[in-house]
Amino acid sequence: MEGGTVFHFVTEGIHVALERARAAAGRQDVRIGGGVATIRQYLKAKLVDHVHLAVSPILLGSGEHLLAGLDLPALGYRCTEGVPGAKAVHYAIDRT
Repeated sequence: MEGGTVFHFVTEGIHVALERARAAAGRQDVRIGGGVATIRQYLKAKLVDHVHLAVSPILLGSGEHLLAGLDLPALGYRCTEGVPGAKAVHYAIDRT
């Protein structure tokens, strides 16, 4: 891709994907992409250290619900910051 971005698709599961991402990142942060189902798997497995959510009051219709059925406090997560902006509220959620 332009700028040197490379994507690797892993089908062996989230743990293998995370191992490969950490190896590739070295000392840098690893970010998770792939949609709601993927992020939910990592949250349930307690493999996410920090989440930044931008919540905007725009209704987009139906779709997958990111936090439905997840008990984040029971999984060891807590909201550490909420910052209102002009078009969204930004929440920081961290694993304790």
